[in-house]
Amino acid sequence: MTLSQQRPNDRTDWWRGATIYQIYPRSFLDANGDGIGDLKGITARLDHVASLNVDAIWLSPFFTSPMDDFGYDVADYCDVDPMFGTLDDFRALVERAHELGLRVIIDQVLSHSSDQHPWFQESRQDRTNPKADWYVWADPRPDGTPPNNWMAAFSGRAWTFDARRRQYYLHNFLPSQPDLNFHNPEVQQAQLDNLRFWLELGVDGFRFDVVNYYFHDPALTDNPPMPRERVQPGNPQSYQFQQHNIEQPENLPYLERIRALLDEYPGSTTVGEIAGNDQLPTMAAYTQGESRLHMAYTFDLLGSTGDAAELHDVLARFRELGEDTWPCWALSNHDVERSATSWGEERALLALTVLCSLRGSLCLYQGEELGLPEAELAYEDLQDPFGINLWPEVKGRDGCRTPMVWEDAPNGGFCPEGVPPWLPVFARHRPLAVERQDQAPDSLLNRVRQLLKLRADSDTLRQGEQQLIAPEALPEDVFGVVRQSGEQRLLCLAHLGQEGAVAARVRLDDLVPGANGWSSLALPGMATPQLEGRELGLEPGQATWLAIT
Repeated sequence: MTLSQQRPNDRTDWWRGATIYQIYPRSFLDANGDGIGDLKGITARLDHVASLNVDAIWLSPFFTSPMDDFGYDVADYCDVDPMFGTLDDFRALVERAHELGLRVIIDQVLSHSSDQHPWFQESRQDRTNPKADWYVWADPRPDGTPPNNWMAAFSGRAWTFDARRRQYYLHNFLPSQPDLNFHNPEVQQAQLDNLRFWLELGVDGFRFDVVNYYFHDPALTDNPPMPRERVQPGNPQSYQFQQHNIEQPENLPYLERIRALLDEYPGSTTVGEIAGNDQLPTMAAYTQGESRLHMAYTFDLLGSTGDAAELHDVLARFRELGEDTWPCWALSNHDVERSATSWGEERALLALTVLCSLRGSLCLYQGEELGLPEAELAYEDLQDPFGINLWPEVKGRDGCRTPMVWEDAPNGGFCPEGVPPWLPVFARHRPLAVERQDQAPDSLLNRVRQLLKLRADSDTLRQGEQQLIAPEALPEDVFGVVRQSGEQRLLCLAHLGQEGAVAARVRLDDLVPGANGWSSLALPGMATPQLEGRELGLEPGQATWLAIT
């Protein structure tokens, strides 16, 4: 039996309504004492992940890489970087995860490689070699400038001149991350072969980095300017609308080829990261029907601050665009400010309670179960090129990538004392360590375990339909949805008002006309709401789930 046949259970749609726990390998646990997390460290702590009542893990890149962008610059798609271990270590990780009932999803960075990848090393030799057309090359303009105005995500032009070929190559990110040319059928097949390699090793699915970036406009048309009100002055790329460098129509047929491959491995799944200027329509299109991605996510909720009206607007717009599609919602990940800071540290449990009430699959980022706030770092501690290049207007992504805290110790139990971790352990994280919260029954960690168990045990929350409640039908600052599966209905409400907001009175008959009665589910860390007749009282920061009869 191959690892690809050792699935935790037989349900092929396990991903629908699942909770996925994202692990950033560099920062999870250092098992070999070099200050950098590794695969053996992840395997050693999978029991903690399983205790959260999640369904799967998602591993950020661990492939061979020079680490200019910390693994998102891949030099070998089919091997493990020695920094993280070996392929045997990965096999052991998959085996242990499956023993614990956890599926394994891994990152795939298909749109671009490292400039150290053998494909690019060959491609840049001349214009006639077998891989000459595997990357996006273009001649200079007559005055020597780049072929168009496209800008890179990490500042500067999206083109770098190569003296040997006397051409520019495209890179939507760092100059050391050249874009692959997906208009070349050989490139498409090479990346499908890469996916098959990992499926045969037993992975249960893929998270696709910038899945809408695979194809570019071969005419290299200039991008139009962004409306001034949407420009972020500290980020040069935001000055233009990314119309021609990403989201080309050829992307959809290629996603269908990917889905056809995964259909050969029942129970495998996909989740795509949608980045760009208008993300929700792309998310809907990329997950439409049964022949494209299983799931996708955007940055719309990842940028949420917990405002009830804004939260409703994102979900309402998605409903209009993708009623028959399946989303994957998250409030935190390795690219954005931690939700305990964006929503407020005192509202960390409230944020996850709202997340658990939504239709779709969920993604929890390591440390979110502990309520870790965004770490504050000095410029000299930064590792992220995004932050280094755009400091201080953009502080980069290191604040959400600092090491996981397992113990209240100088290095948080992440690596041995006396060994400098790759990013400093934030002092305010140490009292929130797993070891301390494990021992406190009312800790956020234990409440999150209970919350995720409630969702895992509820077909209504995992699989049910969702009816958004319009803001005008609710008191100010109150967010609400009705979830339904068959005859089972659940009214989920949350008062998202900030400090100083007034208590809300909710007339239940106005929200669910004709209901015979209500019974409140005991939510961890939430006081039982006041129910007086047909009216419910909610304090700021309070959430409730009511079973409707």
